[in-house]
This record gives sequence, structure tokens and C-alpha cells, in this order.
Amino acid sequence: MPLAFETDDGIGTRATLGLIVLKTDETIEHEFRTFMPKEGVALYHSRVRMAADVTAETLGSMREDIPLAVSMLPETAPFDVIGYGCTSGATVIGPDGVAAEIHRHFPDAAVTEPLSAARAAFEALGIRRLALLSPYIEPVSRALREAFETSGTEIAAFASFDEGRDSVVARMTPHSLLAAIEETVSGREVDGVFMSCTNLRMATVLSEAERRVGVPVLASNQVLAWHMMRLAGLNDVVPAGGRLFALSGMDKAA
Repeated sequence: MPLAFETDDGIGTRATLGLIVLKTDETIEHEFRTFMPKEGVALYHSRVRMAADVTAETLGSMREDIPLAVSMLPETAPFDVIGYGCTSGATVIGPDGVAAEIHRHFPDAAVTEPLSAARAAFEALGIRRLALLSPYIEPVSRALREAFETSGTEIAAFASFDEGRDSVVARMTPHSLLAAIEETVSGREVDGVFMSCTNLRMATVLSEAERRVGVPVLASNQVLAWHMMRLAGLNDVVPAGGRLFALSGMDKAA
């Protein structure tokens, strides 16, 4: 005789989240464990093809592969939010383009990516004059800068590592990122800092960076995790998440 069993609502009793990770990303999954609640929140990952060199062309080519990556998420999971983990990819493809590809398989899920998440974070924190840092080559960094300016954010300071290889970006030390933030902000009047790229290891230095420069410091993985949580109705305060995660539950994401 078959053994008896019971069923329940599964892992995601508070929320069920999906995350599309670039094949070349070595950081985002590790950092999401810092920001995401462990109890009652199901987080499922899938990978999307991406070339080793980061250019506008390789970023744009990801669009055709997003539906396949999304199709690898569990079909029976009731996803509240699905995030696409690439700031520059979202800039090149566009937030609407990313959402359209994800909605092919999960039309009822809310969708976000680091570009939209950063904009929501700027609004929540009242950031109008931004210090923007990017790891990437000039055409990719320029597109990101223009995307923020188009949505009304003034870029009061800008700097880039001018690197085109994701494997190198993933190995930039948190100490060097902290030093770059201090150098970029020094002598500038800014309301906040945004360090772009989900492959950068920023989680361990966010609070220290805020202490040193005296304004909110944001990073791609942090804002994406925060926005996904807020869209799913999760208002947990995460100490490692800096000023952004200290916002009360009344400070809703857009």
C-alpha cells in the first residue's frame, strides 16, 4: 500500500520570488542571501546566457534568451515577483522589454530589474543628485547614465572602472569599491550613491560606505532585493541593507 502523506502551502508562505541570473554572474546569489528573509520566502533561480565580454550588443542579445531562462523556473510555483539580475541589460533591453519576455510564462507576476529598482529606491530616499559608479566600458556606462538622467535624476558625479570582462568585475575587492566611492564623492554635493552591476561585491561594505560619505549608498543587488521584497509585500528591516532597508513598511516601493 502507498504511504500516507499530507501537503501544505510549500516554502513560500510569505512570498515566492524568482530571479534570472546571468551565466557570467558570480555574486548576486551570494549577496541575495544577505538581504532576503530565510523563513517563509521561496527564492528560485534560473540562468540566462551571456557572453564573457560586456558590450551593448551582448547585453541586448540576452533578450531572446530570457523566455527560455524563465521557462526553467518551476511552473507550479505561484510567483509574486520575478527579478532580472542585470542593471546594464535592463538599460539596453529596457524595463518594458524585460517585463514582456518574463510575462510570456508568468503573466501575473510583478517584474523588476536593477534599473527600475534603483529608480524606486531614489524616490523612496529622496535622491535627486546622484554619484554614479559603473564598472563597465564607456558605451555601456553612458547608456546607464542617460537612463537615469531621462527619468529625472541628476548625475552630479560619475566614475567608471572601464572594464569589459565580467570575470574581472566579480573579483574587484570590496575594499577597492569602498575607496572608489570615497574618491568619487569627495568634494561633490550629492544626495546618494549608486554602484551599478550585480557582479560587484558590495553587500559587506554598504554600511561602512554610508558612514564614510554621509549619504545613502545603493548597489544593484541591494536595490533589486529590496524592490522585489517590497513588491511582494515584505517589509523586513535588514541591518546589512543600509539606509534603504531601514525604511519603514510605510515607505512602499513604486
